[in-house]
Amino acid sequence: MKVSITKIKIGNLSVDYVIPLVAEALGMDDDDSKVKSLAETIHRRTEGNPFFILMFLRSLYDEKLLQFNFGVMKWTWDEDEVKSKIVTENVASVLVNRMNRLQEETQRMLMVASCLGANFRKSAVMEVMKNIPRSEMRSAMRSVSSLPPWLPPLPSWGSSSFLSPDLTNSSTVRLFSCTAEIMGSSSESLLSSDLSNSCTEREYASSIEEFEGEGLCEVDNEECHFMHDQIQSAAFELISPEQRDSFRGRIGSILLQTLSPEELEASLFEVVGLLNCAASNVTDEKRVELARMNLKAGIKASENAAFDTAKVYFKTGREVLGSRGWAGEYRTMLDLCSHGANACFVTGDFDSMNELIDEVLSKDIDMKEKYRISEIKVKSLHNIGKFNDSVNTALDFNRQLGLPTRKKKSASTFTIIREFIRVKRLLKNKTAEDIANLPRLDDERYEMWRRMNEHIVSCIVHVEPTMLPLIIFQSVATSLKHGLSSSSPSGFAALGSLLCGPFGKPHEGREMAKAAELILEKPGMRSRATFTVFITQTFCYHWTSPLQDTIAPLLEWYQRGLEIGDTASACWCLNSRSYNLFHLGRALDSIQEELEATIQVMTQLKQDESLLQIINLRTTVKKLRGIDSEAGDKIWDSMLTTAASNDDFSLSSLVNVMKLEVFVFYQEWKEAIELVRKAGNVRQFLTALFTSVRYTFLEALTYLKAAQSSSGWKRRQMKKCAYRTIHLIRSWSKNGNVNVVHYLCILEAELAVLSGKNNKAKEGFNAAIATSSRNGFLQDRALAHELASAYFRSQGDEYWGNYHIECSRACYQEWGCVGKVEQLFISESGTTTTKVEVTDDKADE
Repeated sequence: MKVSITKIKIGNLSVDYVIPLVAEALGMDDDDSKVKSLAETIHRRTEGNPFFILMFLRSLYDEKLLQFNFGVMKWTWDEDEVKSKIVTENVASVLVNRMNRLQEETQRMLMVASCLGANFRKSAVMEVMKNIPRSEMRSAMRSVSSLPPWLPPLPSWGSSSFLSPDLTNSSTVRLFSCTAEIMGSSSESLLSSDLSNSCTEREYASSIEEFEGEGLCEVDNEECHFMHDQIQSAAFELISPEQRDSFRGRIGSILLQTLSPEELEASLFEVVGLLNCAASNVTDEKRVELARMNLKAGIKASENAAFDTAKVYFKTGREVLGSRGWAGEYRTMLDLCSHGANACFVTGDFDSMNELIDEVLSKDIDMKEKYRISEIKVKSLHNIGKFNDSVNTALDFNRQLGLPTRKKKSASTFTIIREFIRVKRLLKNKTAEDIANLPRLDDERYEMWRRMNEHIVSCIVHVEPTMLPLIIFQSVATSLKHGLSSSSPSGFAALGSLLCGPFGKPHEGREMAKAAELILEKPGMRSRATFTVFITQTFCYHWTSPLQDTIAPLLEWYQRGLEIGDTASACWCLNSRSYNLFHLGRALDSIQEELEATIQVMTQLKQDESLLQIINLRTTVKKLRGIDSEAGDKIWDSMLTTAASNDDFSLSSLVNVMKLEVFVFYQEWKEAIELVRKAGNVRQFLTALFTSVRYTFLEALTYLKAAQSSSGWKRRQMKKCAYRTIHLIRSWSKNGNVNVVHYLCILEAELAVLSGKNNKAKEGFNAAIATSSRNGFLQDRALAHELASAYFRSQGDEYWGNYHIECSRACYQEWGCVGKVEQLFISESGTTTTKVEVTDDKADE
């Protein structure tokens, strides 16, 4: 995901750039000094706005102050006359003088078009013009007496949009309030005009041609757009401030009545935006219709992942209905609140979300509606790290459904095995294809229950992991008994993760993951696709395929998840990808750069769970690079405190894994064995993750190193612990896990060292170095070389000891592990120099 981003800030030009611009426009770029005075004069009035520089030149030409002298074949001008004109006129006056030359009907069209936005359709303008009487146009026209007597300074090159409810308050519009003053002369003629209310198609076409000819807009068949946002703003200023909202609302009403259903659907946001301008004055008869229009626009915006915009539509709809909404338009109000709560959740506006949730739950609503709003509450509690509250809310809802609901308590091994056997009987050797062809679920209660179980799965692992298998077995059993629904794919994917991890049946687990993906291909089954792919790529496929193969799918589904509004699952995909990149041995500097960007994204999206995990990984990377080591320790201590206060055992386990990474790479074996003893059953809280596989390797290596440095009973105890964990890795390798082959080689070599089997130790180190190199695990190749060096030196073989330490240093250098390279340098030089902290820049060097 390393992408180079170039930021280009577009601002006004300095006088040094205006001079060559004017010189080139006049064909005098061979000698800029000839136009210096003219350019400086123009710059003073335009402040370097490129659009207005060229417009000023055009104005000088139109008024014959700038002429081409065919005698000398050059442009000529009178400095005094030009200065006199520019002293009395500013950019706004020049722009409006150009508009003043337009036909009266063209000016009317300009006024209407300004309300339709920077881009508009000719047919829409014409339709509005046909339906607004001249008398109504007169009342909307700004009177000369209401204009300010001064000309404000020229604004920066800005932008505006008619969709903004505060268009009239934008700096661009305010600074152009002088525009209509100069157009006043034409306004008066317009106001006194006695023309009929209708114009011919030919007159409309003539006005559009004039509009385009003056360089005010660009026309491409039916589509038009203003050449500059300040042209639109200047035209908008023609409308009386008191009439702007009603005038735009009138335009919206005309479009609502005249557009075909297809055209209305295509222009829904524009029409609703215009109607909302006059929402405060809408009649009671139109109030419900406007609220429903906002609901429709909000849903459409949500479907396009524009949740900030959707939130505004839902809020406007609720405000239009007012306090009487629940009594008079219950269904619409309920939908506005429910959809609004979801939009607030996605955008991280949790305060507004909670207000809407409380409002809905206070009403007498049916279970289907209670489910919709309860689900949002469950997800929001998960996002902010309140896993216990999230689980309790979901379990409470399931009890209200009257369906079997487990109590939140630790499950025994016997119970887990019993329920697993029941699920195995229901599966009856079904293939992935057989599962995907099961009938669809037709009971809404079970679908809501199953969806809540899905949320419980993502939370329960943090607080009571022994319940995880039971919830998954329940969901899968429901699919097998009652049929498939959109929650079934994640259920079978989760079963696959259990089979791959705790139950040690990776091939059966992969078959369940395949079944999940086949179900996703069925119509109506993709609502939880991002979550399902997150499970299969994070928990299933690395057991039988190269870890590298997960990188691209996780990035793809991060992007897809954001597009469809499944922000939490999208961030989980990105989180998993970041950890996998680290475990694969990608360059640490590039990983840190990506993590910094990821932290910004997750902070903006308010994904607290994923954010903490990414900060944990960044802390590890920085410590390995020799950056802010003491600060990193404080961050870890703070995270462990947070995890303890929230009973978040997954977070504490993840922190301990990354701490162990650092201890092992820095060969701090005393600290490593203390951490392993205190960490508890990390694999239980990081079920089926590759991080748990990595921990198993580090744990086994730590036990072996502890055994090598001890004797007697302690040596035997450490060796026994090492055997137990090595047995796990052997079984994974036997089942086809290609990602642990080099782990096993390193451990077999160290086990041989412990047993005094020198030939086997040499073979093991050589195999570990070759395998980690072939599979691209750079950091583990460095570690294997370092361990091999220690072994050969212990045997008195300085030649191979020195060879391997140099290879190790080169690998660590390539990985970007600056802190380790420095440690090796100090160790090899025999000095006791204090370790020096380096900045990011020094680490890069």
